[in-house]
Amino acid sequence: MLGFLYYAFLMGVGATVLLDLWAQLLRVTFGIATPPWHFVGRWFAGMPGGRFVQSDGIMQSPAVDGELAIGWVMHYVIGVLFAAALLAIWGVDWVHAPRFAPALVVGLVTVGAGWFILQPGMGVGVACSGAPKPNVARLLNIAGHVVFAIGLYGSALLVG
Repeated sequence: MLGFLYYAFLMGVGATVLLDLWAQLLRVTFGIATPPWHFVGRWFAGMPGGRFVQSDGIMQSPAVDGELAIGWVMHYVIGVLFAAALLAIWGVDWVHAPRFAPALVVGLVTVGAGWFILQPGMGVGVACSGAPKPNVARLLNIAGHVVFAIGLYGSALLVG
């Protein structure tokens, strides 16, 4: 169990760091805004009070103390949980002989968490349907999760 947690943590953090570097590359190269982690934090902060859906949009909700920190922490927690899902399905031994396909499957399947949980919960609609350019947002979501998958695989190569 300790090995499972250890590898899930290292892989999840490693993959999430790569995803964040990808976001910075897109910002610097193409001027694409980085994810709004303060809004993610605001969304998570509303959950203990029973507010899971921000129907008027997260931007209309009042700011919450520490929302940026909450957003960043949850971003990394979710990355670790996705890595744990990979290890739960393919086993901890996967780390010692990783193959890219399982990491890619997890990366692509987890796009659904954003499209069907996070984005509707934040009032952006299913699969960014309420975004100004939904198809661009969807493409960026998919690309980001492929980068996350590369991070899972690369992290396993480093720690296994």
